[in-house]
Amino acid sequence: MQYGFIIPDMADATTDKIVALAAEAEAAGWDAIFFWDGDWGYSPWITMAAMAVHTERIRLGAILHPLAWRQPWLFARETASLDQLSEGRLIISIGLGAVNDQEFARGRTRFGMPVDRNLRAQLLDEGLEIVNRLWSGQSVTFHGQHYQLDDFQLRPTPVQSPRIPIWAIGVWGRRKSMARVLHCDGILTESSASVEEVRAIKAFVEEQRTLTSPFDIVMEADTRGNTPDQAQASVGAWAAAGVTWWVETMWTPESSVADARARIHQGPPRFDPAAR
Repeated sequence: MQYGFIIPDMADATTDKIVALAAEAEAAGWDAIFFWDGDWGYSPWITMAAMAVHTERIRLGAILHPLAWRQPWLFARETASLDQLSEGRLIISIGLGAVNDQEFARGRTRFGMPVDRNLRAQLLDEGLEIVNRLWSGQSVTFHGQHYQLDDFQLRPTPVQSPRIPIWAIGVWGRRKSMARVLHCDGILTESSASVEEVRAIKAFVEEQRTLTSPFDIVMEADTRGNTPDQAQASVGAWAAAGVTWWVETMWTPESSVADARARIHQGPPRFDPAAR
């Protein structure tokens, strides 16, 4: 089991404070530190670049990138550049993006981006194909339903091989969602997922996935209200079901830098598998 921490949206955040939290997370023994990709917040790319040069070991990522609302060739450029800067420590997580009821009713986001789920899924899948092909460093010609590239070659390529790990949001029971997961390197499960669903996801991936690279099952959860023994018992139960990454969240309103720092310094809820 590996352990990550998502830096929340904090009212008193500044870039220097966010970067300092990454260094503190590394010192506290976390395996990864994650930011978030919100159009209204700090740039994840600039922020993670600063994190990369102020840390040495900890993995970096943002949860999550709505690739359907991003230009995939620029996304490939940013991720390859950051993977080089961090010496191969980047993790990518992707999804369709969050849409509220007002945006669904309006038919577009406040920035004019599409909200139709089927359309966003098509954009995401084409975008993923383009990103993967561009990471190879080869010239790419792509004529899809939504994107067109002609003889385009990306200069920066990732350090990691065969590619930067990609985690995708996956909903058990949704055929297209789970089919996308099979082409990625991990699944971000819903926080409401049950142990039985995680076991089913694990069995499905082991049976259906043809890629030979490692595959992660990622659980987001908040153990702040638990005692250390309770937190470790919960993590152990999920690990037994197949979860490989435990990512601590603080998706509560009015979080502060002090709140995030306090949780980071508590360290990850590690458990001893031999003690089970």
